[in-house]
Amino acid sequence: MEPFLKWAGGKRWLVNRDTGLLPQNNGFNRYIEPFLGSGAVFFHVQPRNGILSDLNSDLINSYTIIRDCWEDLLEILIKYDKRHSKEFYYKIRASRPKSQINKAARFIYLNRTCWNGLYRVNKKGEFNVPIGTKTKVLLSEDNFAEVSHILQNVEIEVCDFERSIDKANEGDFVFVDPPYTVKHNLNGFVKYNETIFTWGDQERLKNAILRAQKRGAEILLLNANHQSIKTLYNGIGNTTTLDRASVIAGNPLSRGTYSELAIKC
Repeated sequence: MEPFLKWAGGKRWLVNRDTGLLPQNNGFNRYIEPFLGSGAVFFHVQPRNGILSDLNSDLINSYTIIRDCWEDLLEILIKYDKRHSKEFYYKIRASRPKSQINKAARFIYLNRTCWNGLYRVNKKGEFNVPIGTKTKVLLSEDNFAEVSHILQNVEIEVCDFERSIDKANEGDFVFVDPPYTVKHNLNGFVKYNETIFTWGDQERLKNAILRAQKRGAEILLLNANHQSIKTLYNGIGNTTTLDRASVIAGNPLSRGTYSELAIKC
């Protein structure tokens, strides 16, 4: 199952590799993902039930609408697909829908037609990514009915990561993929996030993971391959280095291969 969104830092590359890091055959009680994004790992695993959360309320609303009323959403996106143009894109970008379903349609439309599927807002909370090169709003691989089906037994909420991770108990699997902030916040990835993920948040995350581990949960954490992260998680779980390609840079010459840490607890 392909994610219905494109997301900076998404893990489509991970699920297309035989890393052996992901659980097989739903051998766990619940699936918990506190930094949702495109949900590539969730859609790959397709758990029987779980908890999906994020602080991005527009993102979470889109998942909720697809779960609860995907047919009505699809009707709107069909109209948007027919009307898509540069003028229409900036009209929708400037709009402020009041209904949850129209908010979801706007969010998915902008995600699919903006530059590189990037989610970025200014200090006023206004989405400000320019139009991209994609001309299709609806894709051949879309299957909103199946997405809705997979989400039926899943709790979806807007909340801080600690709230979701603290629900993890023995037998649960927690996939943790935070913004890759390193000590002193010297990396550039934080600029793609509406709320800056600080080093203090990294420390809070580690403590939440330790609490969940003590309760018997299994955790897979992906994070920056940086000495500060290695030091923070020293002695916690088994560490693997993963290489992945970056496609977020505007200039293809600036794109390259980057290294990430996978820590399995």
